[in-house]
Order: sequence, then structure tokens, then C-alpha cells
Amino acid sequence: MLSKPGNERISGTSFDDIWLRAKRQPAWRWHEFRAGFSTEHENLSSWCKGRSGVLTTQDEGTNTGHRDGLPRSSKEVSVMETERRGQPVQSKDEGQPGNGRNLQIETKPFTIPKKLVYEAFKRVKANKGGYGIDAQSLSDFEQDLKNNLYKLWNRMSSGSYHPPPVMRVEIEKPGGGLRPLGIPTVTDRIAQMVVKLLAEPELERHFHPHSYGYRPGKSAHQALATAKERCHGRAWVLDMDIKGFFEEINHDLLMRAVRRHVKESWQLMYIERWLTAPVQHGDGRLEEKTKGTPQGGVISPLLANLFLHYVFDVWVEKNWDRIEFERYADDIICHWVSEREAIALLTLLNKRFNECGLQLHPTKTKIAYCKGGRNKGDYENVTFDFLGYTFGPRWVKTRQGYQGVLFIAAVSQKSAKRIRQEINRWPWKYWRQMELMDIRRYCQSRLRGWLSYYGLFGKSIIRNVLFHFDKRLSRWAKAKYKQLKTLMQAARRINRARRVNSSWFPHWSGT
Repeated sequence: MLSKPGNERISGTSFDDIWLRAKRQPAWRWHEFRAGFSTEHENLSSWCKGRSGVLTTQDEGTNTGHRDGLPRSSKEVSVMETERRGQPVQSKDEGQPGNGRNLQIETKPFTIPKKLVYEAFKRVKANKGGYGIDAQSLSDFEQDLKNNLYKLWNRMSSGSYHPPPVMRVEIEKPGGGLRPLGIPTVTDRIAQMVVKLLAEPELERHFHPHSYGYRPGKSAHQALATAKERCHGRAWVLDMDIKGFFEEINHDLLMRAVRRHVKESWQLMYIERWLTAPVQHGDGRLEEKTKGTPQGGVISPLLANLFLHYVFDVWVEKNWDRIEFERYADDIICHWVSEREAIALLTLLNKRFNECGLQLHPTKTKIAYCKGGRNKGDYENVTFDFLGYTFGPRWVKTRQGYQGVLFIAAVSQKSAKRIRQEINRWPWKYWRQMELMDIRRYCQSRLRGWLSYYGLFGKSIIRNVLFHFDKRLSRWAKAKYKQLKTLMQAARRINRARRVNSSWFPHWSGT
């Protein structure tokens, strides 16, 4: 438990333990025992209690925090401009009347609250995630939390922090192909979170209300619900997908947008360093980056949203009246009354994106007709995919007695296939030595997540997809219990368990 001044308790290690230097650390300076050092401790106490005290005096020489880090470049802002090891640092007010115990000594060119770095660590820890090129996991980082956080704060405050290379990892896309991810180190993720926590509130004030991706208070379900409602009002949809968006972002255009809203020089400096940080491939090869932002970085979604805010959101509203759209990162759909309007917009958007260094995906971008209800026309494309759902015409029978074709959404075939493949990869052979309750503990959260996300529309369809889990469970039962001679007998055993214990798995309840 973490103790604050005043005996308040919060989780974790002592906040003072994290930041107050142990005596074994080198680089003591004689002026720390003067009036400014006592003020430092008073500021720390008031800061932990939530008051507006400003921490300015540092506990350790700048070179101490750098001894295990990356070499500095000549372009870095050196703390040696403001202090020399073994010499006192004199503030502009020292020697003036009234300095005494209220003297505050500033030794860092950038003011970054230590509490902010600790808050960034807690956010990164909550998001979990893997390790970067240094193979240091979150648990490894926590083993020396005090020193690790202090070193990061020390370097960021002095301007000497340079992000290490980003580890390249490739994962399979649901529709085939590979998606390149850039995984920063744990330390770098915390540093990015520091800047994100300061820059995001300002950027959020300007973002479009119908931009839903990676934003606080926004969700994919909100984007899907808005799209469903607008498909009933307008018959045509322009479904756009930007090809390799995160890898193709123009750095000059992005930094122009960043400078418009971010005014702190140190935040701008670190954002530029993250954009140009090299990528390390699996064979150890380093690739210099002149465009793009790593998909996997903490601050990358915020920068991507800002880029598309000016490339698409602001531009399309300025040039097209009555435009209605939903955007989730680089997945965009626009609604139109006529096909002619949708074709005209697609032509202009192709030109607009090319001017900004982007390209619409030639096969994933299409115009679709929302067939169903009062829209009874016959056209070639009557479906489109958005955020794992397929919007299209389906024959339905409502509780009110209506029967007919409606344009509704349900889990897409690509998403359903991915779910089945994930279920097949579970360790079914190993589970032959386990009991059903052990399988339940492993599967319950995953099944609940799928049912929760894909059950927004067409809940019966996602339940049918998850029936694949029941089939694999029947095969497991046949292999485990020798008295079950056939797969049909095993299926009956599982069906009986489902009727008696419907709460065991999320998709069993209500069936």
C-alpha cells in the first residue's frame, strides 16, 4: 500500500519511496542541504496532497540517470548548460532579500511533474502489453520501479531522452496478409503516455463528434449504432479503407497539425523523435523511418486521429454540405441519398488523399446500396463491412409481426472465421486431463468478450458462431470419457450440461 502524507493510503509502493533518493545514490550536491532542499520536501508533501506546489529542485545529478541509457547526441538539450557536477546551482533570486527557506532551485530545462510520470506508468500497466527490443516486461520494470521511473523523469526533464528502436512484429489480418506492428519498450510506452496525457485533452476539444476511434468516451458500438441509423435514412454508402494508413502518414503534414495545438517545446521535440525512431526487424536490421507512425505505440492513435482530422474530417465538411459520416481511425463510411453523389465524392477523395500522401484501398473501397425496407432497388453491391460487422439485407420476422427484408448488421464472415480459428487453437488435447471447470476458467472471459462485442446486432447469429465451441467441447468429452463411444453421445452430454447449468458459459444463457 502506498502512503501519502496525512496517512492516506493508495495501492502500490510508497510514493516517497519511488521518488526520494536512497542515500547510496551518487552525485550529492552541497547546495541540497541548504534552504532549497527543505523547500523541495515541502513541495513534494503538498503535491501528494493535491495542492498546487511545483517541484523544481532535483535529487540527483543528470549524469547519474543517464549512466545506463543510450548515448546522447550533440543536438540534445544538455543539463550541463544549467549545472556542473560538484558545484552549487545559483538561482536568479539567490542572494536577494527574502530568499531564505522559500528559495526554489531550478535545474531542469523542462518542467515535468513526477506525479505525471507515475500516473503514466499506472496507465501503461493497466493496458498490459508485451516487451520491446530490450525484452524487459512490465513485471521486470516493476522490480526496480523507483530507479526506473526516476531515470525516465530525469532524462525527459533534461531533454536527453531518446526513444530506442521499435520492435517490428507482424500479425495476420482477418482478411489475409500481414499487419506490421511497432512495439516500443515499456519505458518508451510510459514516456509516450506522459505526452499523451498532456496533449490529448487539448486535441479532444477539436476532434469531430463522429470520429470514434481510440478516443475517451467513444466506442466502436457508438459508431456502429450511428451507421445503422443513417443507413435507414440514406440509401447509398461510400465505404472507404486507407491502404497502409499508419505506415504512410506524412511527417511534415502531421507535425504541422501538431504544432497548431501543442505548444510545449519538449512535447514537440519528443513527438518528432518518436516519429523518426528506427524500426528493428527480427533479424536485427534497423530501418530508418521517414514516414508513418508505428501501429502499436501509445501516442500513435492520437497522432493518427489528428492527421485524419485535417485530411478528411475538416476538409469534407468544408467542401460538402449535408455530409454524414462515421470514422473509426482509418475505417470511414459516408452516407448519401444518390449514387451520383457518392461517385463524385469518391473521385475528389482519391485526389485529396493522394495529395496528402495516402491512397484508398482499391478493393476494400466501394459504393454499396442499402437494400431493405423502403429501398427496394436492385444493385450489384448491397453489403459492406464495418468494424467486424457486415451490413446487408436480411429476411427477418419481428415480434410485431412484420416479415420482410431489412438492412441490418451482424457479425461478418471474416470475424466469424477468425473466432472459429481462435477456438481451434485452444489446447484441447492438454485439456483431456482437466475438468470442465478448468476449461470454463480459461474460456469464459474470451467467450463473453465476443458475445458482448458482436451481440450488439444479430445476437442469434453470434450465438450460432459460438456453437462451434460446443462442438469442440463435445469432441473433448468423447476423448476424455471412454464411456462416450460416439460424438453424438458426447453432444447429448454437453447439451444436458447446458440445460442444467446455463450460466457456465456466456452463450449458453438464453438458449
